[in-house]
Amino acid sequence: MSTAKGPLPGDFDLPLGRMLGAPTATKLEKHLGLRTVGELLNYFPRRYINRGELTELGKLPMDEDVTVLGRVTSNTTRQMRTRKGSITEVVITDDSAQGSTLSMSFFNGWNAKTQLAVGKLALFSGRVNSYQGSATLTNPSFEFLPDDELAPQEAEFMASRPIAVYPATAKLTSFAIAKSVEALLAVVDLAAIGDPIPGAVAAREKFLSLEHAYRQIHSPNTEREWQLARRRFRYQEALVLQAALARRRAQTEALPATARTGVDGVLLAAFDARLPFQLTAGQQQIGALVAGELAASHPMHRLLQGEVGSGKTVVALRAMLQVVDSGGQAALLAPTEVLAAQHFASISKMMGPLAEGGMLGGADGGTQVTLLTGSMPAAARKRALLDAASGSAGIVIGTHALLSDNVQFADLGLIVVDEQHRFGVEQRDALRAKAAKPPHVLVMTATPIPRTVAMTIFGDLEVSELTELPAGRAPIATHVVGLAEHPGWVARLWSRSREEINAGHQVFVVCPKIGTDDDGDGSEPPPEDNDKRPLADVNAIAELLGAEPVLDGTRMGVLHGKLDPLVKGATMESFAAGELDLIVSTTVIEVGVDVPNATLMVVLDADRFGISQLHQLRGRVGRGGLPGTCLLVTTLEPEHPSRRRLDAVASTTDGFVLAQEDLAMRREGDILGASQSGGRSTLRFLRVTHDEATITTARRDAWEIVSQDPTLERHGALLDAMEAYLNPEKEAFLERG
Repeated sequence: MSTAKGPLPGDFDLPLGRMLGAPTATKLEKHLGLRTVGELLNYFPRRYINRGELTELGKLPMDEDVTVLGRVTSNTTRQMRTRKGSITEVVITDDSAQGSTLSMSFFNGWNAKTQLAVGKLALFSGRVNSYQGSATLTNPSFEFLPDDELAPQEAEFMASRPIAVYPATAKLTSFAIAKSVEALLAVVDLAAIGDPIPGAVAAREKFLSLEHAYRQIHSPNTEREWQLARRRFRYQEALVLQAALARRRAQTEALPATARTGVDGVLLAAFDARLPFQLTAGQQQIGALVAGELAASHPMHRLLQGEVGSGKTVVALRAMLQVVDSGGQAALLAPTEVLAAQHFASISKMMGPLAEGGMLGGADGGTQVTLLTGSMPAAARKRALLDAASGSAGIVIGTHALLSDNVQFADLGLIVVDEQHRFGVEQRDALRAKAAKPPHVLVMTATPIPRTVAMTIFGDLEVSELTELPAGRAPIATHVVGLAEHPGWVARLWSRSREEINAGHQVFVVCPKIGTDDDGDGSEPPPEDNDKRPLADVNAIAELLGAEPVLDGTRMGVLHGKLDPLVKGATMESFAAGELDLIVSTTVIEVGVDVPNATLMVVLDADRFGISQLHQLRGRVGRGGLPGTCLLVTTLEPEHPSRRRLDAVASTTDGFVLAQEDLAMRREGDILGASQSGGRSTLRFLRVTHDEATITTARRDAWEIVSQDPTLERHGALLDAMEAYLNPEKEAFLERG
């Protein structure tokens, strides 16, 4: 076991200026944010180039910094016409069967003119631009590979060594980074660095020593060497993450909490007796699990995930009623006023007279359910605050307004957080601080999370999944409506809407924007979609549909996040009551809105939404036993990459399958919420889509380490690595549970 102490052992905590000189250190800090020896040595190569394999020049990404290996095929210089000086134009090839080439321009490039002779093999580093429709590099840095001037044996050896390529910038090339790393490797005492991986684990897994791993990741002699080094660091990253989560879990379990046994269970029993449906097997199983954890003397910390409409709210409500039966209170935190109002209405409806009871925990079987939002009139807000503080409200439902300093509880025993990803750590902690003892916490999400992501992010929570839908939920048919290939289908969208309305049903029309001058209030434009297409907005579409002959006489409403909260609430109530036939909305209706009579959803410019958003949106229809239909409308061409997301959503209603597909399509940094830039980024090699076995092994090892050494006193190097790897942003993200 490692017993190294200190923030970063050995030379790792020394400033780069001490080792490399001030000019180099200044560049590394300015362009990469690297300040210490450890941060630079942990700035690993992005990839490796085999010297015998030229870069495939026909597939270079535009507007990105690249390092390519190519052979010079031409070199010409001409005088500039509009100003003094010359331009040297160099063309390189990748020697492929396609004969792919890349042109480069050097302004007043004396070195390029004299050194880049035809036939020379060199590495070029710069940003890919477009000139007259073709890719080009302007003033790239270049470096030659060893040539015949070396001794034959040395030249042969150098020619076989992989070339490390680092994440670089236009101002700081991969070559410059490599030279700085090489200088450090020559002087740093790597053998003195404490190893975060316990010796027994390293021996079991046959890992390289930490010293050899650093040398072989940065300066490998063979492909096998950097692969072995990456394997070692991949596990190390997993162990650091899992140890942080295991320690957090251990700290949570060590806290004292009030056991909420729900003895006698008067209120819960009365609620169960009035339920008009049978709980699913999953609801019963998870409900029993939660009940047992609420009865324990340490805080419950559970993530409940499941499909839209899988019955998470019923599970949460039964937990809240158990706490009320135990003399405590429960708070439900929702991200929007619309969702909070929906929860208040649905819970009040499910409880009926039980939501209109007298004093807290009374044997007569009733309590009060109170709503608290920022837009409430002063009198109603004052009454809600009094109900929460006095304890007469056993269940308090609200938005961020619950976090205000003037909100107090008599005995807060359970916090239920809906759609946790919309809240920050400080907000969660602010509500938790309102309890006399650490409260139990139940986190709900309707965005299914793949198992590997849950293990990586929510490892400090117990995770439960509701996978079956309650009886009465009808299937939802989803279709992609491609207007690029079928422009005439626009008219069919509105005639189809008319058919549903004539049948006595209701329709959602969802837009990515509110008006022409804004970006909406919830869409997630995909990273690859940078075009400037005019997008459907609520105001314009509402006006358009109001003048659409086929929809003449339709009762329409408009809903978006910038409306007055009272107007929003009244509009949703009218729609839920059947007083409106069609509602034009942004994603404000994405979660929680429950209108059983809604059977059709038309999502305009659906390519502007992510997979999880589309899955959430379509869950708003088909909720009342009537079959639902979701039409994903797009003007993109069929071959556009964003169409793949729409096809994925249309192909299945299994949210867990879609979550895995979403993870495969998107950058993991977006999924994990962690910064991937700079020297202190957490995940360099670990990929949750591919490394489940590594994560599982590291998780098991981390739990064993923490169970035997909760403070990690005997694992100082692992503790050091946790502090160095987990920057404040990542720590906050791990706290999201």
